[in-house]
Amino acid sequence: MPSHSPLDPLTTEAARAAAPTLAALAPAEVGTLLRDLSEVLREHTGELVALAEEETRLGEVRLRSEVLRTRAQLEMFAEIAEEGSHLDVMIDRADGTAVPAPRPDVRRMLVPLGPVAVFTASNFPFAFSVLGGDTASALAAGCPVVVKAHEGHPRLTDRTAALAAEVLPPGALSVVHGREAGRTLVTDPAVQAVGFTGSTTGGRALFDLASGRPDPIPFYGELGSLNPVVVTPHALAARGPVLVSEYIASVTRSQGQLCTKPGLLFLPEHHDLDGLLRLAVTQTSFAPMLGPWITEAYRTTLDELTTHPAVRRIAAAPTGTHRTGRPTDGPSATLLTVTAHDLRAHPEILRECFGPASTVVTYASTEDLLTALRELPGSLTATVHGQEDADEELSRDIWSALRAGRLIWNDWPTGVAVTRAMHHGGPWPATTNPLHTSVGGTAVARWLRPVAYQNMPEALLPHPLRTTNPWRVPQRTGA
Repeated sequence: MPSHSPLDPLTTEAARAAAPTLAALAPAEVGTLLRDLSEVLREHTGELVALAEEETRLGEVRLRSEVLRTRAQLEMFAEIAEEGSHLDVMIDRADGTAVPAPRPDVRRMLVPLGPVAVFTASNFPFAFSVLGGDTASALAAGCPVVVKAHEGHPRLTDRTAALAAEVLPPGALSVVHGREAGRTLVTDPAVQAVGFTGSTTGGRALFDLASGRPDPIPFYGELGSLNPVVVTPHALAARGPVLVSEYIASVTRSQGQLCTKPGLLFLPEHHDLDGLLRLAVTQTSFAPMLGPWITEAYRTTLDELTTHPAVRRIAAAPTGTHRTGRPTDGPSATLLTVTAHDLRAHPEILRECFGPASTVVTYASTEDLLTALRELPGSLTATVHGQEDADEELSRDIWSALRAGRLIWNDWPTGVAVTRAMHHGGPWPATTNPLHTSVGGTAVARWLRPVAYQNMPEALLPHPLRTTNPWRVPQRTGA
C-alpha cells in the first residue's frame, strides 16, 4: 500500500461504536472469542504460512512455530480474561467508626480504555501482527483494535483480518494501510492508546504525536535494544568454546532480525577466542532479510560501525545462497570488537545494528567492565554467563550497573517465552514506558484504567464490583 493512504474516519467510528459491546462482555464470553481466534489460526495455518513466506521469506519452519506462539498468546489471554484477575477489583465497605473519620463505601476496578491502535512488526508477521500479543491483550481488556498494517506483509494482514472478522463483533478489529493513515490514527480522537513495535526513529515520531495531542494518550512503543551479555572470567575458563557457539547462534537467529538479539558481548581481555568466533561466523547458514528497507539499513549502520577508528572487524561470513538454492546478494553475518575503554570514549558506537551483527567488548578488569556497563542505554534484556559459586558478588554488581527489563543467567536473550510472568520491556530506548510489557500476562494492563465508585447503589455498580459478584471474579475486600 502507498505511504499516502488516508485514514477512513469510518474505521475509527466503527471501533468507537464497538467499544461498549466489548466492554460489556462477561469474562467467559471474552475467553470464547479469543479461543475462537486461536482456532481460526489453526484451521488456516497452511494458507497463512504460505502467504507469510511469500512476503517475509522467514521460512516455513519458523513461521509455523510463530503461529503456534500466536495461538498460545491468544489462549493465555483467554485464561486471564476468564478468571478476571486483570480487573484488579478492590472493595472497601463503609465504616462509620473508621479513624480518623468515617469512611464511605469505595469500590475500585480497571475498565477498558476504548479503541486502541496497534502497529504491526515486520519481523513477526503473526506474533506481533493482526492477532498478535498487542491485539490479544487489548481484546482481553475489552478494547476494539485498529491495526496499522506493516508494508512488509500487507496481503497476510488483510487475509488474517478477514478471517478474524468471521469471529469478532463488527468493529472489534479493523485494518488500515499506509504511513499517513498510521500517523492520522495516532491523533484520531477515538483512539485511546497505541501499541507499537519497530524502529527507534519511527517509534519516537509516533510517541511525540501521541504526547502532543490535545488529549495526550499512552504510547507503548517497543523500540531498539543492545541486550548486553557479560561473560565472567570463570565462565570463560569453564566453557568458552560452548559460549562462542551459543552466542553466534543467538546473533544469527532469524538473520539477526530480533529485538532481543545480543548486540554486545563483554569478554575478558586476552580471551583468545577470535579464531573460534571467526570460524563460527563463517559456518553460519545464510538467509535473506525481510526486505530491501531492512537490508539497506543494516548495511548502512554496519558500514558506519566498521569504519569507526575504535572498532575492528573480527569476521564476516561470505554472502551465499538462499536456503532454496537460489543465489542472493543479501548481507552477511559480521562480528566487530572494541575495548571497554574505547566504548566509553565513543558513545556513538552504542547503536543497534538490526541484523546478523554483534560487537565483542573486551574488558581489562572488573572496574573496567562495570564502568562501561554503567554507560549503556536501557535494554530489553541483560545477561550474565558465570559460575554460580564463584560469581555471585560480581553478578550482583553487574545487575546493579545495568538497566534492563529482563535479567538472564546462563542463557541467551533470543526466544521470549509466552508466560504470565514474562516482562518484555525496559528503560528508554528499549521502550517508551518501562512499567509495561508487550509480552506476558500483564500486557493487558496497558489497555485498562482505574475507576473508583463511591457510595454507589448495587444496581448501578459494574458486575465485578457487586456484592453478589455475578461474574465470579476475584475481589479483594478491606476490613
